[in-house]
Amino acid sequence: MFNVGPNEKVFPVVKISKIVDALKDEGVSLQAALAGISISESELNSPLTKISINQIIQSYRNALKCSQNPSFAFDVGSKFHVSTYGIYGLALLSGVSFRQTVAFAVQYHQLTAPLVAVAFEEQPPEAGWLMTVFPFKQIDAELNGFIVDLQMGAHLCLHRDLMGADFHPTQVKLTSARRSWSARHAEQFGYEVLYEQPQNKLVFASDWLDKESSLGNSVIYAQITEICDQLLTELKQNTGVAGRVRRVLLASLDAPPSLDALAGQLGLSTRTLRRRLQQENTSYRELVDDLRAQIAIRYVRDTRLTVEGIALLLGFSDAATFRNAFRRWTNTAPNEFRRTARA
Repeated sequence: MFNVGPNEKVFPVVKISKIVDALKDEGVSLQAALAGISISESELNSPLTKISINQIIQSYRNALKCSQNPSFAFDVGSKFHVSTYGIYGLALLSGVSFRQTVAFAVQYHQLTAPLVAVAFEEQPPEAGWLMTVFPFKQIDAELNGFIVDLQMGAHLCLHRDLMGADFHPTQVKLTSARRSWSARHAEQFGYEVLYEQPQNKLVFASDWLDKESSLGNSVIYAQITEICDQLLTELKQNTGVAGRVRRVLLASLDAPPSLDALAGQLGLSTRTLRRRLQQENTSYRELVDDLRAQIAIRYVRDTRLTVEGIALLLGFSDAATFRNAFRRWTNTAPNEFRRTARA
């Protein structure tokens, strides 16, 4: 897990798009459905649009305000078919067993579920998903219940897409109190729903995990997992305090500011900046080194810049120091790396 600021626009727009479509089906105007979200209709339908956690939360608030359907969240979640998730969904389909698919979902879920921490437990004869809403200050009890219902609906939909229409949980546990429309819950899940529980949990028979996927393909799975690794790395690198530091460094990598100067630019004390980076499992020195490594590899591979020129651009004292650093990053000298890359 890693921190994502509530206003950082790093997530695909699909969740808001699904909410808006469902509200429009109820006769809610586009203006009301998008109130306070600050995106246009064209952005809503563009795969290039990135949105923030606060924008997602606002769309959920709009749904709570405008929808007349008390089970709106679950119903919308139930439309999050595997095709909704792009590369992530293709990886789910490619797993050769449902056990492998579950392991993938645990590792990469933050690509698709920015408001919920997801964990998995297996204690035969049962297994289950645990879902905990992140404690953003904007999320009250009503919104918490909405998020859980939507996530439960999405999980149930994905399991039926992947495991077959006959998949059903054996039990659903919710931390929320029973509501006036709770009888619908049991109908939707197809089994018992317990309320005021310690955790939100979707429970099913663990023997489902041992079944093989009819669409599984180990080669495609490996390729797609590599892409998801890259997406997760990019998300991590561009969010939180570490992401803010990287953005500053990108503009000044030839002469990086001192830690004290950088902290001042970010409006933090040096001690706070060091602590926040430590919480994100990195440090200022590691960020400078990682960024230099990434850019150096691109310069060597994709340009005709001399080694001396690259060393200067990246703030190294001389070409020899840069060569030593490049060999540490790649186990190869810059010119040898360039020849191999272009062979």
